[in-house]
Amino acid sequence: MELYEGLLTRRSIRKYTGAKIPEADIVKIVKAGMYAPSANNKRPWHFIIVDDREILNRIMEVHPYADMLADASHAIVVCGDLDKQNAPGYYLLDCSAAIQNILLAIHALGYGGVWLGVEPRVERIDAISHILGLPGHVRPVAVISAGIPAGKPPKVPQRFEPGKIRRNGWTEK
Repeated sequence: MELYEGLLTRRSIRKYTGAKIPEADIVKIVKAGMYAPSANNKRPWHFIIVDDREILNRIMEVHPYADMLADASHAIVVCGDLDKQNAPGYYLLDCSAAIQNILLAIHALGYGGVWLGVEPRVERIDAISHILGLPGHVRPVAVISAGIPAGKPPKVPQRFEPGKIRRNGWTEK
């Protein structure tokens, strides 16, 4: 699939077969995250690959929207390192770019994935940090579910909204 087509056809996939994604593809997916843009090239991210069913179940217990992990092949937890960011708060921007790259790589390889937000929910940050044993300077930003889709996703709805485009400033139309 071409990049532009992938951008327009990526969907959140929440139903999986339960089969495993090959490890080589998981590495490719995480590698794509590491090629995201980063402020001043600080790359303040860490990626935790989770395929242990007990840990996936524990994440489902603390994240209210993580039910799809029951049949997911893997979860990838994207974390920001507060000690490595370019300036306060930039880890969120850098990690978000990495998350988008990961989601696009999942799609490009024919798998399905969903971005499960952790930041800025303190209860989610604390719970995921505890489950994964994160040090205090590392914060979980998101959990990405990844799996082999259980069916064909519905067609992407029209999302282009010309009315949200302005030129050279905020002027009335």
